[in-house]
Amino acid sequence: MKKRLKRKNTNPVKVGNIIIGGDFPIAVQTMWKRPLQKVDHNLMQKIMILQESGCDILRFAIPDEQAAHLVGELSKKSVLPLVADIHFDYKLALVCLDYPVAKIRINPGNIGAKWKVKEVVVKAKDRDVPIRVGVNSGSLSFKLRGMKDTAAAMLKAAEEELGICEQYNFKNIIFSLKSSDTHTTIRANTLFSERYRYPLHLGVTEAGPLIPGIVKNTAALYTLLREGIGDTIRVSLSADSIEEIEAAKAIIKTAGYQTCEPDIISCPTCGRTVFPVKDFYEKIKDKVGKLHKDVTIAIMGCLVNGPGEARLADLGITGSQKHVIIFKKGEVIRRELIENAVSVFLEELDKINE
Repeated sequence: MKKRLKRKNTNPVKVGNIIIGGDFPIAVQTMWKRPLQKVDHNLMQKIMILQESGCDILRFAIPDEQAAHLVGELSKKSVLPLVADIHFDYKLALVCLDYPVAKIRINPGNIGAKWKVKEVVVKAKDRDVPIRVGVNSGSLSFKLRGMKDTAAAMLKAAEEELGICEQYNFKNIIFSLKSSDTHTTIRANTLFSERYRYPLHLGVTEAGPLIPGIVKNTAALYTLLREGIGDTIRVSLSADSIEEIEAAKAIIKTAGYQTCEPDIISCPTCGRTVFPVKDFYEKIKDKVGKLHKDVTIAIMGCLVNGPGEARLADLGITGSQKHVIIFKKGEVIRRELIENAVSVFLEELDKINE
């Protein structure tokens, strides 16, 4: 069993049935990608798929009062804790707090005057609902935009909001300091972590499409996690929510934290390839994604990269002419016809999951 890295000690904050901070596992978040039209069975099924994929917390944008009521009603039924994402209109946060939402997110750069923040804080305290103070470099207040040091300006924005919260003895808070620039994101979170024990939600905002977005998020989040900074993450991508979840889990695991998720290793293929690595993975990925165990799964293109280089895998597969070879810890356990590859591999996968 791999030893889990030690994160910085932060104050635990309960978000629905998930606890963020302290020594609790790093929570994975994503955001609903479309305007919410109605609460129905189809929506509930999609949320369940997100949960099965490894999502811990789901956030919804609240652009108007209709959305506030819809998310509020959904929060009564959702299998995932729901976060109401508020910009500009503090009254929308107050509406959401009439429902069992798990958390309110406010943006210091556009939520408005201190008395508006006070209204949200007082009601959140009364309902025992946490607040995420979500600082984005692109929406800093006018006075802070003039600072040359953007990371310092982001820290200042967080501190101003923290001052209001602590004035009313409200400490049920999570902070995020996000920029589309990886270096600014790293520095802002490092500065905050050096001063405060509130849990941090990590992310690179507006990171871009799938590949460049994953690269930016990995550069920033991996760096911070290796320093013990960060209690929950959302990988922001112009891509499907499932891909955000998969990327987040991979970053957490690559950073060295023990997770209940499989580690997938596969070769890039070459002229020796006799097994269709990519096509095979596409056929089994949904089943593997539901395997919530800290194991290594190997999919290799030939015998060179099979039981040899992947000998530490808990379960692996490769090809040899018309057959496939399935192995565990470098030992071949089955040889089967290649047309049976998927079925026999899933049989072995089920045994691991028992």
